[in-house]
Amino acid sequence: MNDQEVREALDRHWAASDTSDFDQEHEIYRDEAVLEYPQSGERIRGRQNIQSSRTAQPNRKRFTVRRIIGAGCFWVTEYVLTYDGQPSYTVSIMEFLEGKVIRETQYFGDAFEPGPSRARWVERIT
Repeated sequence: MNDQEVREALDRHWAASDTSDFDQEHEIYRDEAVLEYPQSGERIRGRQNIQSSRTAQPNRKRFTVRRIIGAGCFWVTEYVLTYDGQPSYTVSIMEFLEGKVIRETQYFGDAFEPGPSRARWVERIT
């Protein structure tokens, strides 16, 4: 799988994630894929378990991709994951093997108020 094909697969994955199309969302994973959430100390093994864990998630969620970068077997997606109106700034690191994700690690960062000490140098982003 070349970089363009991986990028297209990632675009399909994130679009399916945003619409809760769980079958399309999980086509990107190998059967033996591993997903880790370091901040909560969780590891989920297997595409079916990853899909089941996401299907069971009761919150309304939306995905807004900010950028995707990568090449070869290593790809990073920066996006905003909004659960029930609450944004979480998220980074997904995906490692590919033979055209499918073998390992994904997701990091989450909640929004916070800007520090007043740096206000004169700051440009607000949305």
